[in-house]
Amino acid sequence: NSGNANILDLELGAGAQSLGEVTVTANRAIRVSTPETPLSVQRINTEEIKSNPGGNFDISKVVQTLPGVGGGGTGGMAAFRNDIVIRGGAPNENVYYLDGIEVPVINHFQTQGSSGGPQGMLNVSFLEDVTLSTSAFNARYDNALSSVLQFRQRDGNPERVQGNLRTSATEVALTLEGPLSRRDSSGVARTTFLASARRSYLQVLFKLIDLPIRPSYWDFQFKTTTKLGPKTTLTTLGLGAIDKFRLGVPRNATPETEQELRQNPTADQWNYTVGVNLRQLVRKGYLNVALSRTQLDNQLDQFQAGAEGDENRRILLTRSGETETKLRADVNGTAGQWAYSYGLMGQYVQYDNRFFNRLRRPVLDAQGNELQPGVDVRFQTAIDFGRFGAFGQLTRSFLADDRLTLSAGLRTDGNSLTDDGRDLLRTLSPRLSASYALLPTLNLNASVGRYYKLPVNPVLGFRNNAGRLANQNNQYLRSDHYVTGLEWLPAPATRFTLEGFYKKYADYPVTVRDGISLANLGGDFGAIGNEAVTNTGQGRAYGVEFFFQQKLTRKVFAVLSLTGFRSEFTRR
Repeated sequence: NSGNANILDLELGAGAQSLGEVTVTANRAIRVSTPETPLSVQRINTEEIKSNPGGNFDISKVVQTLPGVGGGGTGGMAAFRNDIVIRGGAPNENVYYLDGIEVPVINHFQTQGSSGGPQGMLNVSFLEDVTLSTSAFNARYDNALSSVLQFRQRDGNPERVQGNLRTSATEVALTLEGPLSRRDSSGVARTTFLASARRSYLQVLFKLIDLPIRPSYWDFQFKTTTKLGPKTTLTTLGLGAIDKFRLGVPRNATPETEQELRQNPTADQWNYTVGVNLRQLVRKGYLNVALSRTQLDNQLDQFQAGAEGDENRRILLTRSGETETKLRADVNGTAGQWAYSYGLMGQYVQYDNRFFNRLRRPVLDAQGNELQPGVDVRFQTAIDFGRFGAFGQLTRSFLADDRLTLSAGLRTDGNSLTDDGRDLLRTLSPRLSASYALLPTLNLNASVGRYYKLPVNPVLGFRNNAGRLANQNNQYLRSDHYVTGLEWLPAPATRFTLEGFYKKYADYPVTVRDGISLANLGGDFGAIGNEAVTNTGQGRAYGVEFFFQQKLTRKVFAVLSLTGFRSEFTRR
């Protein structure tokens, strides 16, 4: 027991009924689907996250226990990394939201152009729950081909300041929370805060046990919640990290081992996301407005063995930065038997990169004459452009007892950089979902949808030898989803799902040099996309999932997921 007070949040759904008697009982609600996303959705709460065996308080590892999710060791990915592969897609096909703010970076030492890394950044003690949608995405979310992962944080203690200092085998963490404003007449503060800082000492531990890797990192996280009025809530949040990776030589290393180790790249990376979200209740609905800024700085260096700092023997240089400023607004409400939502999104993107990679050194004869020229990739780039999008969604229930629910959504996105980016008709992405109650506890669900994603910034910013943007003619990546399944809720805390899915990909980037689809990359350190590509790639993924979940009741919870899938990508 840490001695800290725990705050229990109870969610209530709005509804009007004529009641003669009310009986209140406590149970763990197992239903997580919504009319817009009736299937391919899972949710885990904070107790299940902290108690997950093997999760090690890392939410990216916990998510890998859910159906359809492959992580480290899947599809050629390294087993120690947090690459999240959803239903045969690539790691960069997922989007992440923290309390309604998009957070592109959730892992330390993140691969630029992808999303994975060896260690998660999020402090799980802040999380209220996590919701994963692997298809049937609500039209409000842009740039998602494989999943939408939503993290919901709790509020700080409104009555007193409290905190704890936690140490583990790899890090030390300080957490504080409490009120930031004076208490009102009821003794509760209108503004509360959560804040944490973590520092790893893996580099010290690995040096003591004579391992060659020397990773170190800091991360920081905060949230404030202000009740501006009975119907208005303002939330601010921030998440950031400082990462460094070096290599040392073990005491008993052979000369060959030392040479190999000294030829590995080193990395310096930092990133942050800050945002503010305003939620305003209106008549029969609510309004959300979110403004956020994300920045990533990535530096990589690699030299021939023992030649650190010698530019003539350099193998790799990356000095890259990304900055994204995003504004989102959406309205959600009801009109009679209809539920609706609509909204707009605007984003300003800045990207720069100074890049050098020696793919092959020149071959010389004994006299120093060049027999075979070397192969170098070298460019410098700086771009900025706008992104924009709009969506709408309608939902209604039909038949007696609302046994049939239908939801239809439409979204379009554009940008000011690519050749066809302003043509909003090219990215129209309709989606339709249906849920039919076969029994009060058994639902038949189905969805079909088309989803688009803009190529990653390293692809868009690459310049050829002539200094021109080589990939400016690339189109949005496209994925069509077809999903059907059953959901059975035999008890208030027990849930079974069985689903089959088929995903078809088009316009996927393929490297010109090697003819490799970028769907097969992103599971290693560094960056992907710093080369010319063509968007001729195609692919498909299909499979079946089974999921059993017993929510935490009487100190017991259980999760069982089985997934079988096949994923195929081709150059054309």
